[in-house]
Amino acid sequence: MTVTLSREALDGCRRFSRFNSPYPAHDDGCAVDLYPGDGRGRSPVSGVVREVRTVGCPSRSYAAAQDHLIVVDLDGTWCRRAGAEPGTAARVLHVIPEVSPGDRVAVGDDLGPTTRSGFFGQWVDDHVHLGFRAPGASALRASGSLPVDVDVPVEPVPWDGTGAVVERGPTHVVLDAPTHPDPGETFAALASDEGLPLDGGLAHYAGGGVFGRLDGASEASLWGTRVGVENGLGLAWDPVDVLANGERVAGLSLFAALDAGRGAKVVCPDREFALGERVSIDVVPSDDPIRLGVG
Repeated sequence: MTVTLSREALDGCRRFSRFNSPYPAHDDGCAVDLYPGDGRGRSPVSGVVREVRTVGCPSRSYAAAQDHLIVVDLDGTWCRRAGAEPGTAARVLHVIPEVSPGDRVAVGDDLGPTTRSGFFGQWVDDHVHLGFRAPGASALRASGSLPVDVDVPVEPVPWDGTGAVVERGPTHVVLDAPTHPDPGETFAALASDEGLPLDGGLAHYAGGGVFGRLDGASEASLWGTRVGVENGLGLAWDPVDVLANGERVAGLSLFAALDAGRGAKVVCPDREFALGERVSIDVVPSDDPIRLGVG
């Protein structure tokens, strides 16, 4: 059984990703991360809150010491629309709960502020992690979660790999390219050479995927270099390096975005780029690819 999210479930979401994480649920296509634009975690589901929990997370100097789990028993109408069995439960992480057990929530309801979780890499923006558990399965466990799909068109956007830095963080920069074709209205993602909208951490995580279906494709390439091969619901990245102005960086953080003026995100904890600096990105085969172990 695959749980399929509609456009309505992405209310308030500026970006989303199924594979941009090293954690097993994402590797298996069994979770989706929803990035709000205002720091508030809005419910992508409707039902009744079963449980809220505070949970431990890895200790990071830039993150909160604790994370939070909200479990929602989905109502029948939402389950029917999503293709889920009655009794399916949703698991929501990285939101400080302002709801309590017994509360009824609808799609778009405010669950509380997002939190800077220690499960994130420093370059990862705050987001809502969403997964689903089958009827009768423990909602406190992530392993064994149901496959998740998002029934939202994502426009593949070709890019020549060049752009200027418009945002700097401690471990990343954002470029002004590729240009979003319809900001605020349509989700868009970097296109592979085959025209597939790519998703995931290329190649600082072990795998990624595409938005929508592979449509018979068994591999994906970028700028003439093969970057991944079909692996279950996603792609296993080839051993490749991402280069920025000819020097190796950790990778590209790929997702579907509505944001105007927000282009490629380059993960570069060991490199600094100035605002306005022109950057040229390339992908080349590698004997020792970077693999990072945090979200």
